[in-house]
Amino acid sequence: MIDLNGRTAIVTGAGGGLGRAHALLLAQRGAKVVVNDLGDAADAVVEEIRAAGGQARAAKCSVVDAEAVQAMADAVLADWGSIDILVNNAGILRDKSFAKMELADFRLVLEVHLMGAANCTKAVWNAMRERNYGRIVMTTSCSGLYGNFGQANYAAAKMGLVGMMQTLGIEGAKHDIRVNCLAPTGATRMMEGILPPDQLARFKPELVSPAVLALVAENAPNRAILSAGAGGFELAYVALTQGIHLGEAASAEAILEHWVELSSRDGDFVPAQGFDQARHELHKAGFGSDS
Repeated sequence: MIDLNGRTAIVTGAGGGLGRAHALLLAQRGAKVVVNDLGDAADAVVEEIRAAGGQARAAKCSVVDAEAVQAMADAVLADWGSIDILVNNAGILRDKSFAKMELADFRLVLEVHLMGAANCTKAVWNAMRERNYGRIVMTTSCSGLYGNFGQANYAAAKMGLVGMMQTLGIEGAKHDIRVNCLAPTGATRMMEGILPPDQLARFKPELVSPAVLALVAENAPNRAILSAGAGGFELAYVALTQGIHLGEAASAEAILEHWVELSSRDGDFVPAQGFDQARHELHKAGFGSDS
């Protein structure tokens, strides 16, 4: 059993949907939970947690407001002594084909998803470093990983969260701060109208939350992209193929001519860090794996 007694968690966008389900499960496992949302829905979730014997408090602020987010974190640290877990879940949709999308809506979605997660993470990062412990979950999406019509803004933000996760997972490792991504499919307001009701009913938010619990456990992985929906769980990877080496004869024509070989999945691998791409290319150029 994963026991979160003695841990404090912040869950953003926790007034309903996935965030509510995450907050309820973390509280059920013993964590003190900060329920962040904009409106009175946060109070309702706090009451649910308290009625079940858990500890919770509401924090009504926008993740876009960096000062308010920092004030939230400071208040939690002052009252509860630590912030051990952060689940960046808050988000919005402004779907429209790119041809019809206003750049204001593009910026707004980036601001809420990407900068909102950055604001919240920054607010708790130093406290986690000082205590040499932290578990952070970024909420990415299959739209960011693989694309989805009408969601250029959302997809850009969600893939940005993957990049932030990868780097923070490297930077936080020596302080036992583990950072992972969740790619959920849940029957929330964001999903209404996309799937027929009988299929949508399979995607209960509470069937996603076990993935969050796994990613914030003491023995959690680091830098994983865990997909979850309808009781199914998968890992997604950003991999690199073995590719080709053209050397000084490199040309666009040669790249296209060898595209099948270049795109072969045989021997593909997941780089441990960005510079591994350069190492791979140097190795193919004859400089050896340790160059």
